[in-house]
Amino acid sequence: MIREMREKLSREIDQLSHELNVTLPQAIAQAVELGDLRENSEYKAALERQQFVQARLGQLHQRLSQLGQLANTEAPADRVGLGSRVTVLDLESGDTDTYMVVLAEMMDIDAGHISLMSPLGRALADGRVGDEVALRLPHGARRLRITELVTVHQSESASDRAGAR
Repeated sequence: MIREMREKLSREIDQLSHELNVTLPQAIAQAVELGDLRENSEYKAALERQQFVQARLGQLHQRLSQLGQLANTEAPADRVGLGSRVTVLDLESGDTDTYMVVLAEMMDIDAGHISLMSPLGRALADGRVGDEVALRLPHGARRLRITELVTVHQSESASDRAGAR
């Protein structure tokens, strides 16, 4: 999973680097050719986009660096943490849901991906199978029980075994 996050961040970095180094300089040069820069909306828009892309690249490089420091040995082997797939039972409704705990950049609630920093992610963090957690949400409280847990270590060792066959 960490490899997937690195690949996703690297793809976005590559795309934005190309835009910053190729596309935006061309757009700025074309805007300069149009004349008076004080009233040139194309020039201003290109400069604003350039600043945005530079800021986003800084964020992505920082996140990639943090991801590099996040060795799998730091992820818990027996508790909910980054990369875990966790199944919970809602104690009031009886519904079960499965979530993958990911970095904020990869969060996609429709796909069942939740950020470790989201309210649900924080409530589940460091939980073990059988633990019950309480979660306060704007529309009310939820009580959940962790029924299944596959940590990043377990899923990576399973994929290593499958790849060795």
